[in-house]
Amino acid sequence: MQLTKEIFDILSRGGFICSDSVNRQTKQMYDAIEDNYEQYREYYRGVGFNLESGNGYYYFSRDESRVELESKLDRFTKWIDRLDFLKTFNSIFGPGFSFRASNILERIAADIELKEKAKNLYAEKLKIGETVEKLLDELAKTGFIELENELEGVWKVTSSFHYLEEMIDCITITEDLKNEMS
Repeated sequence: MQLTKEIFDILSRGGFICSDSVNRQTKQMYDAIEDNYEQYREYYRGVGFNLESGNGYYYFSRDESRVELESKLDRFTKWIDRLDFLKTFNSIFGPGFSFRASNILERIAADIELKEKAKNLYAEKLKIGETVEKLLDELAKTGFIELENELEGVWKVTSSFHYLEEMIDCITITEDLKNEMS
């Protein structure tokens, strides 16, 4: 098994390895995992990580207690507002979608609803440009987007964005069930 350390370095920090990455080395890691999934899964299980596969991406999970999972879900709920903002910006925002920060800023300038959502993304009061920059930084750090063309400032949404959408669906379903039970 090659690339074991490189894969671990990305996944152990909460990152994703995506099939549609713009980074050649990331694509090589994806292919290596895909070709030897069971061996990698067993190897990482030995050091306490569960190698999981999604729709065009790999990530680590860990066995956690119910209290830890509830805490993680509470922290994850911030992404509901971020996903809502991104889908309001463009309803087809998802894997394969390309955009520039300037596209978001232009839409905010023309759309009052989007402007209000931008203002509410973070507790601290930021200028709109700072809000967009912080959001893009978060999305990039988690691996949901990658800089496709640095010269032109073009971002590409990766397949790991499906993870965010699926997690939000789970949270939404949980909240709906909780409300029904009340």
